[in-house]
Amino acid sequence: MRMLTRTRRQLFAAFTLITSATLVLTACGSGSDDSTSTAGTSARADEIPTIDVVSGVHKDEASAELLPSGTTSLTVAYSVGGTPPGTTYLDDGKTLTGQDVDFANAVAKVLGLRLKSGQASFEAILPALDSGKYDFGASNFGVTDERRKTIDFVTYINDGQGFATRKDSKLSKVTDLKQLCGLNVATGAGTTFEATLEENKKICTTAGKKPYKVQTYNETGAIWSSLQQGRSDVVMSTINGLRYAVAQQQGVKFLNEYHRLDVGFAFKKGTKLAPAFQSAVNRLIADGTYEKILKKWGTTGSAITKSQISPPELKS
Repeated sequence: MRMLTRTRRQLFAAFTLITSATLVLTACGSGSDDSTSTAGTSARADEIPTIDVVSGVHKDEASAELLPSGTTSLTVAYSVGGTPPGTTYLDDGKTLTGQDVDFANAVAKVLGLRLKSGQASFEAILPALDSGKYDFGASNFGVTDERRKTIDFVTYINDGQGFATRKDSKLSKVTDLKQLCGLNVATGAGTTFEATLEENKKICTTAGKKPYKVQTYNETGAIWSSLQQGRSDVVMSTINGLRYAVAQQQGVKFLNEYHRLDVGFAFKKGTKLAPAFQSAVNRLIADGTYEKILKKWGTTGSAITKSQISPPELKS
């Protein structure tokens, strides 16, 4: 689901080639039935928003005082997925951009921290926090009860799980995973989507149906290629990511939100950084920077009213 070497332009060029070569297509659109979310409706593949919403952020002494004594710099780990609003590259192929990047940089400015960026595959970041390789991760990590056993979170948006498929599919909405029985479902490796699918496979056999097959990928481009070429029938991914992606490709449609989750910065268990980060996020909400970041990435439907430290998993 995540990729480190290809640029955003290369990924979308691949989408276009696949689309034109393999499908008879109709006009693209988000297919959204959720009026509260605007993700995926504003930017074309070659128009990643570049407006600066972070440089004007000022240090907040009250928040900074919550940092452990002597903390002046931190290393953040991103997983580069190639598709906004997630972390991707600008045209230079080196500069990182995305919603998580903006939030991490804004929090660092509130806390007066120097921020060093690291990159890793999505599934490698959480284990690396415990080793101290990274101080925190910012890659749309959903807060789940299972993850809270070993990870601390500071929430900054609400996103979650959703589905997309080809426009010729008979699926219009997935409200029960039994609807996926007998289908091939593409998703990212090491994600909550993979965990949800694997944990619920038995519902098909229990119902006397053929199980669905979970197909995991480390690159976003590979997921969509699999769908476009017919090797997969459905994609399960982030709500915001799906809305954006289907707006860039013909012949695919967003089905629906399946399960909302809080999303947070991830830290090793027992971190002393959490109170400062929580205060910084709440400061960004109060001063209007938070809203500016969401508007930039078209994700206003994911707004929260206050940051929390490791809240219980949201249940459907």
